[in-house]
Amino acid sequence: MKPNSNRISPKTEDFYRYEFKYFLSLSLRQTVENEVSHFMSYDGHVHEELENAYFVRSLYFDNDGSDHFYEKIDGVRERSKFRIRTYEKKFEPEIPVFLEEKNRDGDHVDKHRIEINPDHLEFFCDPDRIWELNWLYSDIPLVDRFIFTSVRRLLKPRVLVDYIRRPYVSSYDMNFRVTFDSQLMAASAQNLHPDSSTNWLHSMAGYTVMEVKFHRRIPAWFHRIIQSNDLKRLSFSKFVKGMETSGLAIDLS
Repeated sequence: MKPNSNRISPKTEDFYRYEFKYFLSLSLRQTVENEVSHFMSYDGHVHEELENAYFVRSLYFDNDGSDHFYEKIDGVRERSKFRIRTYEKKFEPEIPVFLEEKNRDGDHVDKHRIEINPDHLEFFCDPDRIWELNWLYSDIPLVDRFIFTSVRRLLKPRVLVDYIRRPYVSSYDMNFRVTFDSQLMAASAQNLHPDSSTNWLHSMAGYTVMEVKFHRRIPAWFHRIIQSNDLKRLSFSKFVKGMETSGLAIDLS
């Protein structure tokens, strides 16, 4: 039986950029963020009650063999994954929900996303009902890829990752963005809004992940911040860390 809802045709948003990541202790974060704030300002989505930050929740998909997890651990250069993202812990009808596909080739990332109807989450999260998305989101390549990949690789929701993000944007280069992500939490879950019995666990307590996103190059002033604070890039995935924290997969390397 077809779901009792009208077809929708959301616009797909596409992002193409490079992403560098850095691990910061609390004291180092304070130093680096203070320097960044002289050149950049908060983006328009921050909330004062969260100290000029916003909440992020991502539900990641993988299969029982944790193929996406091990592709990252094994250093596979070209890889992709799907997630559902929102910006509140509890369901609120005015808060958007997105299906996102993130593809990586080395340091280069392309991300594609569409806003989805929260009433359709059950079709995205239930492998037995995923085919109903063909009717709800017909002729949308991103959803077609999600259905095809989910069926081919036996994907299903595996892990939720929450964190608080403080984002900075540049008035001089709209393609340059720096975010500070902290208070990471992870939980094994099969849907975006699990019940209160879900076992949430701290991930990387006391540390911040700084993500630097840019289109062509990093500004000279930011290079100086990197050099003066002896910052070292690292390969890090919130999805992988969430899988490990929740006991869903183990790094055997």
